[in-house]
Amino acid sequence: MADASPRTDTSTDDTDEKNQRFERGQTNAIVASDSSDRSKDKTDQKTLRRLAQNREAARKSRLRKKAYVQQLESSRLKLTQLEQELQRARQQGIFISSSGDQSHSMSGNGALAFDVEYARWLEEHNRQINELRAAVNSHAGMWKTPAERCFLWIGGFRSSELLKLLANQLEPLTEQQFMGIHNLQQSSQQAEDALSQGMEALQQSLAETLTNGSPGPSGSSGNVANYMGQMAMAMGKLGTLEGFVRQADNLRQQTLQQMHRILTTRQSARALLAINDYFSRLRALSSLWLARPRE
Repeated sequence: MADASPRTDTSTDDTDEKNQRFERGQTNAIVASDSSDRSKDKTDQKTLRRLAQNREAARKSRLRKKAYVQQLESSRLKLTQLEQELQRARQQGIFISSSGDQSHSMSGNGALAFDVEYARWLEEHNRQINELRAAVNSHAGMWKTPAERCFLWIGGFRSSELLKLLANQLEPLTEQQFMGIHNLQQSSQQAEDALSQGMEALQQSLAETLTNGSPGPSGSSGNVANYMGQMAMAMGKLGTLEGFVRQADNLRQQTLQQMHRILTTRQSARALLAINDYFSRLRALSSLWLARPRE
């Protein structure tokens, strides 16, 4: 019996150790199970949020699509209504006649007013194109009317004379502006006089060259060569004549630029309107002259 007692104590210790290991294993299993459940719960929550966001985005997309379709339908109805109104207007004759008078009022309709104005512009455009085509086909070669040609100076208007006319149209002018326009008129006139003298001398020289360059009656080779030489000289003088025209154009351009520097913006606008009215009256005068009764 003394020998059996120690073995019994050892067996009891082994049993307790096994029980402790079993309990630790169960505890670890429970902890692992709880961790797995929490991770699964987090995943489920993310999935639910994502699904909710997708549903909200889909709902907003459906609303935008519905609003867009409604807008298209409204635009289609408005377009149909305008087309119907335009068709009724055409049937009732709400257009500008050939004389430019309106047969009916536009009743405040912007679309009809635009259509009428565009038709008038198109008619005027076609008229001007036809006039241009007729002028080109007629080989007239002269764009200035007879009354305008009376005031023609080396291919255009005389700047100094135009400044005299504008001075009365632009009042009131400051003393500085008045002196500036006066000085500009004087300098333009001096340049015009110099160009006119050079032009007259060139025209006289060209006339003499053409007169002396005629071939003799015998038609000899010497006379023909002399004639060709004289014509070559005349061609060179025509080139110089072209240079005078370019100088006159530059003088007109410089005069207008200087005038713009002297005047205010409003005065410059009034000056341009006055110039346009001046040439419009010249063209009207020419039209009256051409339409006068002939004996």
